[in-house]
Formats: sequence, structure tokens, C-alpha cells
Amino acid sequence: MFSQEKRSLIQKVVYPWTYPTLHRSRKSWYVDFMILDPLTGKMRRKKYMLNRYKTTKARMEMARQKIIWIIQEVQSGWNPWVKATTTREFTPWATVVDRYREYIATAGRKGLLKNKTAYDYRSRMNIFEQFLEESDCRPQYIYQFDRALCVEFLDYLYFDRDLSAVGRNGYRTWLSTFASWLIDKQYIGRGNNPVADIRMMREEDKYREPLTKEALKSLSEYLMEHDRLFLLACYIEYYMNIRPEEMRHLKIGYIDIQNCIVALPGKFAKNRKRQEVTVPKKVLKLMIDLGVFTYPSQYYLFGPELTPSTEQVAVNRFRLEWARIRKALNWPSTYQFYSLKDSGISDNIDRYGLLTARDQARHSDAATTNRYAKVKHTAHVELQDWDGDL
Repeated sequence: MFSQEKRSLIQKVVYPWTYPTLHRSRKSWYVDFMILDPLTGKMRRKKYMLNRYKTTKARMEMARQKIIWIIQEVQSGWNPWVKATTTREFTPWATVVDRYREYIATAGRKGLLKNKTAYDYRSRMNIFEQFLEESDCRPQYIYQFDRALCVEFLDYLYFDRDLSAVGRNGYRTWLSTFASWLIDKQYIGRGNNPVADIRMMREEDKYREPLTKEALKSLSEYLMEHDRLFLLACYIEYYMNIRPEEMRHLKIGYIDIQNCIVALPGKFAKNRKRQEVTVPKKVLKLMIDLGVFTYPSQYYLFGPELTPSTEQVAVNRFRLEWARIRKALNWPSTYQFYSLKDSGISDNIDRYGLLTARDQARHSDAATTNRYAKVKHTAHVELQDWDGDL
């Protein structure tokens, strides 16, 4: 298996091309051919002028040599539109991922990787591929696996999927091992590791903080005037504690208007179990005002333009919209879209109690929910008359 993988890894990449042709006219002589430009995915014409050669004999000889040279170079993997240290940087992304998965399977079977490690690598690659598909940013060629893509993926995990700093760092470590494998197989240059300068997150850090009452009021007033579609997303995050990744899967038919409930299918919920969440009447009213229930039940609640649609909203759209609003309101970067969930749970605890907030947030135990409670280090007058058992 390893020998087969090694043979497949050293295959040359030969791009689609056309045979070079000599063109002659009174004004100019030239040789041209067509070859795929990997950057655009389209065929482009490459032309070599021969006018500097003065005699017909010289032009014919140079044309012959140029045609032979083009054929030899193209068949060896050369492409005039590829400006890379090696043509292997333009190996199709799908091909490289398939080879990486073959490597993991073989290394696990031969004991070069522990079974748990091999499983972990496969799982993380699957999540990465899911992110690329849902965000519509899948690389066409391996050279497009760059720092910006890695940072966007890690942000997606931390902000959109609400992974902890520990979980985010685990994916950063895996990305680094994947990049090292790419370098070892010469898919990217040794000086081009896209993960090298992406720092690990301090695991005790919490990058976001809850919104104050004043901030929540400012947000509500601003969105009510400028963007009621995004206000609905904020309502769902604050009042219903539904994660952005779950929110983009919501369909209108999941909402039970009569009983004020939304049912989350297990395949979309974080713990993979079907769950029900209460829809406050304030949220339902906004949905009705926006005409949500005039759309077919199979439509996604949030489409590409945040209106109901047969297509899902982009995986990072809520985060990008939030960044725009945060800039407009001149808020600190610690105010994240997920801050709405923190504030909502805290408000729920204060108004309706810990257990009600636990159920709405779908936490497995109250201890998790209790972390959102506001701790007020104040003296309680009622304790002045405390006469206990001691």
C-alpha cells in the first residue's frame, strides 16, 4: 500500500492543453497554444512572437524548436501561468485529501499511528471538509491552503461552533501536522507553512463577555431601525440559546406556532439528540411581522440574504453581520455574537430560575448553566437577623 501511495504521490501534474501551432501572416509570425490557467479554471492562450527573426528560414527553424520545447515542457508538468516553487502546489485539493486519508489508513494499519490518533485525524479532516463545503471556500488546488483559510476555520470552530479554547487548540495542532505532511510530500514549500505563526489560545482565556443592559438596549434599537432580519437572529440567540451552527439548519416547519416550540432534529443539535426549545411570544411576533410563515414549511428560516429560502445561510454570515453591527455601535471585540447567549442565559436565570434556564439552554446539568449566573458580591440586609442552629 505504501509503495502504491508513493508512486501516486510523485506523479506529474499535466494540465489540459492544445498542441502548439505556427501562425504566419504579412504582419507577424508566432507560435501559440492553449493551456489551463489553474487560477481561473479556464483555458488561456500563450503566444511566442517570431518577428525578431528576419528570414523565413530562421523563423521556420525557431518555430520548430519552440514547438518541440513546448511539448516537452508541458508533458513534464510545466505551465506558463503557474508561478509557484513547484508545479505540485497546483495538485487538485480533492486529490491531496484522498491521498492524506489513504496515508492515515495505512499508517494506522501498520502501527505508525495509534488507532485513536488515526481516528482523530480522520474526524478532524471530515469537520474541515464540512466547513469548506458549507462556507463555499473549498480550495481548487493545494496551494490555496493558506493562513487565511486556517484562521477562518479556527474562528468558525471557536465562535460559530462554540468550541472551548482547548478544543480550538486541538484543531490548530492537527492543522499543523497536516501542513507538515504537505511539506514532507512537497505539496507546499518548507517556508510556506500556513499554520506556523497561528498562536495557540490561552486555555484560561475567555475572549467574549456578556452584553450589558445598556448594550442590549442599543442593539435592539439599532436593529429595529436598520436590520430587523438580523434582529431575529439575535432574538433566537438571546432568548432561545440556539447555536449559530444549529440556527442555519432551522426550517420554518420546525416551528410549532400554537405551542410556541421549535423542534431541533438530532442530526443538527450539538449532542445529536432531538430537542425542543420554547419560542417566546416576542420572537414569534417578530417572525410574523417579517412574514416568515408566508413561506413554505420546507424553507430554511435563514437563507443567503437572511430571508427564508431553499438555500442555507453561509456558515459565517451571522459572525460577519455581527462584526458589522459591532463596528457601527463602536463596541469592543469582546462583544461576540455568542455574547447574546451568555446574556440571555443570565437574564433567564434572574427572571425564571436556574432550572428553567438550564432546560432552555439544553444543558445536561445545572452546574453548567450556573456558570452564567451573575455573581453579586453584596451584603444582604436580611442576614442581619439570621439566628441559626449553632
